[in-house]
Amino acid sequence: MSDQSFRPPSLVLATIGLSLATFMQVLDTTIANVALPTISGNLGVSSDQGTWVITSFAVSNAIALPLTGWMSRRFGQTKLFLASVILFIITSFLCGISQSMTQLVIFRALQGFFAGPLYPMAQTLLLSIYPAAKRGMALSLLAMVTVVAPIIGPLAGGWITDNYSWSWIFFINVPIGIFAAMLVFTQLKERPEEIEHQPIDYIGLGLLVLGVGLLQVVLDKGNDLDWFSSNFIVIGTLISSVSLISLVIWEFTDKHPIVNLRLFRYRNFSFGTLALVLGYSGFFGINLLLPQWLQTQLGYTPVWAGMAAAPMGLLPVIMSPLVGRYAHMFDLRLLSGGSFLVIGVSCFMRADFNTMVDYYHIAMIQGFMGIGIALFFMPTTSILLSSLSPREIADGSGLATFLRVLGGSFASSLTTWIWQRREIFHHAQLVENITPYSQNTQSYIAQLGGSSQRAMAQLDKLVEGQAYMMSTVDYFTLLGWIFFSLVIVIFLAKPPFTAQAGGGGGH
Repeated sequence: MSDQSFRPPSLVLATIGLSLATFMQVLDTTIANVALPTISGNLGVSSDQGTWVITSFAVSNAIALPLTGWMSRRFGQTKLFLASVILFIITSFLCGISQSMTQLVIFRALQGFFAGPLYPMAQTLLLSIYPAAKRGMALSLLAMVTVVAPIIGPLAGGWITDNYSWSWIFFINVPIGIFAAMLVFTQLKERPEEIEHQPIDYIGLGLLVLGVGLLQVVLDKGNDLDWFSSNFIVIGTLISSVSLISLVIWEFTDKHPIVNLRLFRYRNFSFGTLALVLGYSGFFGINLLLPQWLQTQLGYTPVWAGMAAAPMGLLPVIMSPLVGRYAHMFDLRLLSGGSFLVIGVSCFMRADFNTMVDYYHIAMIQGFMGIGIALFFMPTTSILLSSLSPREIADGSGLATFLRVLGGSFASSLTTWIWQRREIFHHAQLVENITPYSQNTQSYIAQLGGSSQRAMAQLDKLVEGQAYMMSTVDYFTLLGWIFFSLVIVIFLAKPPFTAQAGGGGGH
């Protein structure tokens, strides 16, 4: 029996187990963010040192993702998934009982590494156990997890930290992980596996760890260290660039590459992955900037900022099963292209914001964007996997997920950098018109109580708020045009598109 004809005793239970483990892992990428001030305070370190809780996870996760294909061939897909879940549970518990920042950073790094294979392996296993006609449903389910988990993460993290202890944001993974592992083991233990004892590409592995690890650190720390004014960032960028260029050259020439870059010979994988990475990066940028702007400029609390952003997850929950069921009736490029148009329009709608915008208006636009999110992940993922053979699915899923996560890291750094730089630019332009000789300036200061220091401070605060508003408008306008351009990118892919773990067209 091939792994493509295997069916678990209960498809529903197998799906729940795989989805729960994936939900747990995706949730963990954001749940710790809001707890950082509390963690830093309790462990007696500065807020800058506390950010290594996020950075260490991201670095190890980015290293593990492109290794997923090689590890799945070496150890077996089901065994790799179960081992990753169990080790993720153990390291989550160790994070929760950490007594120092050093311990927590080490355990978070291990947690990030073991989390790496979970999403691509869940995708691979779901595609292998579902009948060909229903594989779109499997991809839609994972798409829903990818959208909903990052929204719930900050809300759950804040609530747990406020009402219990920051340790419980890690302890909560233990019962969920055990339950998910038991379901997957009981349902997939009879699944046949093909194991290949390939030699380890030590040079490729070393270049990957050095290049990707340093790149992730540079992206996470760049804004804090003022980018290339820091020797650490300059040296890290140089070493990372040389390592990654060497990795690409080596992996294309090695007989048993640890990262299968040859998948880019497939047209659909290349353009599908490009659309996935850029689309997700834009989506990530929206989720990063909107709550930050609401909190720093409009006075929203973290919970209310999260509530304003949350409506984008409502429609994907409702629409994902429908998309999975009926997507095969359409050219997937139309669905994916439609998603980019909807998200792009939502960005232009945000570009009309002003400092008086209300919660309802923000939430409605987020809800509208949910239509685009529901149409984005499943069709785009189906397109990029459509040309791959069964043994290439794990490689393709791991590589595409790695590039998607890396794209999110680039988006995080660039979003903050663009937002701050454009604020400085607009602030400088606005203050050019504020002089002691301006009648408008004199009138406004008089309304504030004369030329006191307090009145001048209030005026500067007003200018700063408007500068950030203009910077926010600039950013969403840029994102709108990027999403519109992705419609062209996705139409460079070539039918047929099937959510099957088998070969197709589109070379």
